[in-house]
Amino acid sequence: MKDQRVIIKKIIKRGEEESHGGQWKVAYADFVTALMAFFLLMWLLAMVSPEKRARVAAYFKHFTVFTQSGESVMEKSSEVYDERGKVYKKVPQELGDSLSMKPEEVKETLRNAIEGKLGDIKDQILVDIFEGGVRIQLVDKEGKPMFDLGSSKPTPLALRILQVIGDNIKSMPNPVAIEGHTDSLLYSSTHYSNWELSTERALVARKELEKYGLDPNRLTRVAGYADTVPLIKEDTRDPRNRRISIILMFPAHRAEPGSY
Repeated sequence: MKDQRVIIKKIIKRGEEESHGGQWKVAYADFVTALMAFFLLMWLLAMVSPEKRARVAAYFKHFTVFTQSGESVMEKSSEVYDERGKVYKKVPQELGDSLSMKPEEVKETLRNAIEGKLGDIKDQILVDIFEGGVRIQLVDKEGKPMFDLGSSKPTPLALRILQVIGDNIKSMPNPVAIEGHTDSLLYSSTHYSNWELSTERALVARKELEKYGLDPNRLTRVAGYADTVPLIKEDTRDPRNRRISIILMFPAHRAEPGSY
């Protein structure tokens, strides 16, 4: 017994924190990373234009690996889809898909914008539907003209209206026609008439709308009709006959030039 060795075994108990090691830190880091990725995704979605979001949504809603695998969602122009996911209208990528909206909905959208931003002069902006299209008319009022008398220079009033209209129609893919109209007052000069004046005013309106984002490729007609299509037929000299008409066309309803 005297030669027998005594072996002492020491058992060191680790604390509760040491038993878990750093695993909780890894889990927490994963959680924070996922949270950051989520907010980054939300921010990116907010920065993407509405038409691209619509295209992405339609792409994944109707995606099949057999027919669309390897195809980029953004490599083509924007498309408007029907309820079954079939493309029925292609529009430029930078434009929206408001062709899926009805004329009544576009009319209501424009009226709300006019009411909200141009409420003090809304009586000089007429929005109506004709032959399936939406027409916006900027009309003169006694003491509140859209252009200087006998000139194609727009007044601050006209510029203000054109900016609001431009901001609201620039994302719509509808073809656009712009028309100028005058009253029946005649010029003493034979070298310049209401035909030139109405045409020049329509061209000025076109330039202003393009400045506020209207795509020139959407324009189908910019023309002047002098006093041949009066708004107030009973009095062709009424100032309301001096006006600019901006027409949003819909594919199934193309209006004839100057027809109301």
